[in-house]
Amino acid sequence: MNNAVTDPMDGFDTTIHAPNRLRICALLDTAGEAEFAVVQRQLDVSASVLSKHVTVLMEAGYVEQRKAVRDTRQRVWLRLTRQGRDAYQAHLAALRAIVGP
Repeated sequence: MNNAVTDPMDGFDTTIHAPNRLRICALLDTAGEAEFAVVQRQLDVSASVLSKHVTVLMEAGYVEQRKAVRDTRQRVWLRLTRQGRDAYQAHLAALRAIVGP
C-alpha cells in the first residue's frame, strides 16, 4: 500500500497551520530538541500560551516532551516526533504548492 502524498495539498495540516504552532514546529525541526523556556523566548509568548499550543501538538502526536531536573529545577524539553516531522514537512510542501514557484 502506497502512503505517499500525491497532491501536495493533501499535506495541508490545520493543526500545524496556526501561526504559533507552525513556528513551534519550525523551531523544533531546526533545533531537534529545545527547552520549553527557550521556545517561549523565541516565540515571545507567555508560558500558558505556549503550553496550550504544545498540548494541541502533543495530542496530535506531533510533539513529545522530556522532563528532567537541572540546576535543582524541573526542566521540560520539546521535540518533534517522527509523525510530527513528517506532518510538518508535508505541510510545508502544501504551503509551497499554494504560493507557487
